[in-house]
Amino acid sequence: MDLVTLALPQEPAGGIAGWAADLVDTMGGPGAGLAIALENLFPPLPSEVILPLTGFAAGQGVISLASALFWTTLGSVVGAAVLYWIGVLFGRERMHAIWAKLPLVKGSDLERTEQWFAKHGTKAVLLGRMVPIFRSLISVPAGVERMPLPIFLSLTTIGSLVWNSILVMAGYWLGDQWDAVETYVGFLSKAVLVLVLVAIAVYVVMRVRSRKQPQAQPQHRRTS
Repeated sequence: MDLVTLALPQEPAGGIAGWAADLVDTMGGPGAGLAIALENLFPPLPSEVILPLTGFAAGQGVISLASALFWTTLGSVVGAAVLYWIGVLFGRERMHAIWAKLPLVKGSDLERTEQWFAKHGTKAVLLGRMVPIFRSLISVPAGVERMPLPIFLSLTTIGSLVWNSILVMAGYWLGDQWDAVETYVGFLSKAVLVLVLVAIAVYVVMRVRSRKQPQAQPQHRRTS
């Protein structure tokens, strides 16, 4: 079957949209999957561009809608699995060794984080796949903490399918207005990033203040 050339309203020959369009034009569904796998490994590549564009391609008959959903979800899982194994190879011991050298942090902070992940890791992996920025990053601690691989892959597949379906279907329905999705999801991504930066800033300020507070000197009893 001959592939239909995408008539993009913006960036027809360049930018991320043009790059993703070329992949889909050349490779079909596997091209969309490759683009999303790379997006997982390199978060600056925005899924809010690639996924709606893939949905638009499905609406234009370049690929089928089922193919778009299958390959983008497979790409998400493959990219997440690579990051998971990076976490496994990195390991807890190396994480603790690096953590011990960082300023303003204590070993107990990392231990609490590990305890939190052990308790809430399944929800973090599942829901994290639907949160911009964290959808890529959450795979690394899952590997560090050695979450069972079948569970990790199952949760990643479900979460990725939900996220991908929303953005692919948005592009499918919006047609040549698919790029409007980027605007709305971009706001969400920026809001998440701001919240993370604020949380880090608050944490650092609290650590600095706690270190500046004079510690109470132990009082010695006088012996008569």
